[in-house]
Amino acid sequence: MKFLTKNSVFLFLTFFSLVIMACESNFRDVQKMGFAAFSPSGDADAINLKYTDSGRITATLISPKMLDYATVEYPFTEFPKGIHLTLFDKNGKQTYIDAKYAVSHKTTNLIDLQNNVKISNQNGEMLETEQLYYDQKNEWFYTEKKFKFTSSKGVSYGEGIDFSKDFKKVNSQKISGEIQSE
Repeated sequence: MKFLTKNSVFLFLTFFSLVIMACESNFRDVQKMGFAAFSPSGDADAINLKYTDSGRITATLISPKMLDYATVEYPFTEFPKGIHLTLFDKNGKQTYIDAKYAVSHKTTNLIDLQNNVKISNQNGEMLETEQLYYDQKNEWFYTEKKFKFTSSKGVSYGEGIDFSKDFKKVNSQKISGEIQSE
């Protein structure tokens, strides 16, 4: 009878160990599910959005693809196939922005423009760079990347610049090129 009891205990411990190992395996699978890549809560193709303020159009956004991640901890909207953005000031003057990729961060109101970024206006001024940030609240652009700025006064090159959306206020670092003075 003692032999049966020892065998029973041994079988019970073996069975219990197997259950624990199986639970551990399942627990790890459940943990991995939490680390899986998140998917967008919204997905749109061929978008043409118009932003308004007090009945006045302030911007239009055209993009072949938009992915909205509104349900993540830091919500953002991604434009993996690029954007064409037109900003309108109070007098109707336009600023045009093109980029091959963009991300709009909802909590900071920053737009991160990347890959062949071009910003121009109706006066023929144009800035080209590989990455440019746009602070929507302050209507201010900035980058620490290399840039090329073209205007009626000439062409300049530099690394690091920040400016207002109408190019009226410009602060640049490490600049070179020929520019006509007024």
